[in-house]
Amino acid sequence: MATLRTSADPAYTVTARTLHWITAALVLVIIPAGIAMGLAPQGPAQDFLFHVHRSCGAILIPILLFRVFYRLTHKPAPLPDDIPALQRRAAELVHWLLYILLTIQLFLGWIATSAYRAPILVFWTFELPPIWREDRAFSEQLFVFHRLIGITIALPRLRAYRGGAVSSLRAPRSRALSHADRLAVGAARGLNDT
Repeated sequence: MATLRTSADPAYTVTARTLHWITAALVLVIIPAGIAMGLAPQGPAQDFLFHVHRSCGAILIPILLFRVFYRLTHKPAPLPDDIPALQRRAAELVHWLLYILLTIQLFLGWIATSAYRAPILVFWTFELPPIWREDRAFSEQLFVFHRLIGITIALPRLRAYRGGAVSSLRAPRSRALSHADRLAVGAARGLNDT
């Protein structure tokens, strides 16, 4: 039987939590910047949004790779036994699917930008090298998938955050149900160290 954790005994290390919030902050800049740059008219504002989007993506690549390595070498505490096994497995699956989607998304953006031959100047300091030969038609195809993956990453999180905000206004429920609720919202958001 698993023992219940207290607030003094967190499931994740400080490093895991820090990596989570750095990733979340970057994603919370990348996605709106990506949407805004697609809607903005051509000009300095759009160029700035492209720059911010690409820079944050470039910064996120090594952070995400380190995060995956860290997660593989530092397992978090198991979820409580009162959460059904199927939900625990689903949370783990969603967690790793999010890592996979984020990794694909970042490298897809870098490859597509490289094929387009647009520079990736990271916060006005250095330029990432292109990792694909120039091919604008291929680039446009990749950007379609880049957008679709971005939507796939963003929409469940928006729903989970909205659901979390609404459910926090409701009366408290049983401990087991509140764990299940948190697990479901956490899995949707990828908060099980994502």
